[in-house]
Amino acid sequence: MTDKATSDLWWKDGVIYCADVATWVDSDGDGVGDLAGLTQRLDYLSGLGVTTLWMMPFYPSPLGDDGYDIADYYAVDPRFGTLGDFVEMIRTADNLGIRVLVDLVLSHTSDQHPWFQQARRDRSSRYRDYYRWSDEKQEEPSEVAFPGEQKSTWTYDEVAGQWYMHRYFDFMPDLNITEPNVRELRRVERGDLTPLTSRLPGPVIADA
Repeated sequence: MTDKATSDLWWKDGVIYCADVATWVDSDGDGVGDLAGLTQRLDYLSGLGVTTLWMMPFYPSPLGDDGYDIADYYAVDPRFGTLGDFVEMIRTADNLGIRVLVDLVLSHTSDQHPWFQQARRDRSSRYRDYYRWSDEKQEEPSEVAFPGEQKSTWTYDEVAGQWYMHRYFDFMPDLNITEPNVRELRRVERGDLTPLTSRLPGPVIADA
């Protein structure tokens, strides 16, 4: 390994705490933990010696798979607060010397995501190639991800008139990593945030 690769090994000796926002402090009394509540207790985590906060998905989601079926990469689930609340949490964590990792799921989206909804309705949509489509059902892998709960990795969509691939559940269609815009999205996974909003395809519901 190079000197650069080993110069910051925070992940080797750090104390990483995984947080599900919904299970933390409920700051507004609606029965669900939220970002403001989590922010209030960051000093507690710091006191325990936590150096990195690993956050489970907190984006808008139909919650078919605990939030891993993301419907909007650009927003915070209203149950958890606002983007402003997220920014305040990051600021507070930084002041306490706590790194923040977020579970950014880039292999698939929810079938309720505007990209997929537009893609299935219009073959000429710019979002069509964001997903993997086929006129015929393709060969199945030797094993599915969730035996007993998942029958196939290809599902026929009546609206699209084609089959689409999903490595996991049928409500989480796979993103097509060979599509240039999707490849740009995945650059975020490698830490390229310069800036995030200029690299990701926007939250457009309908083509212009």
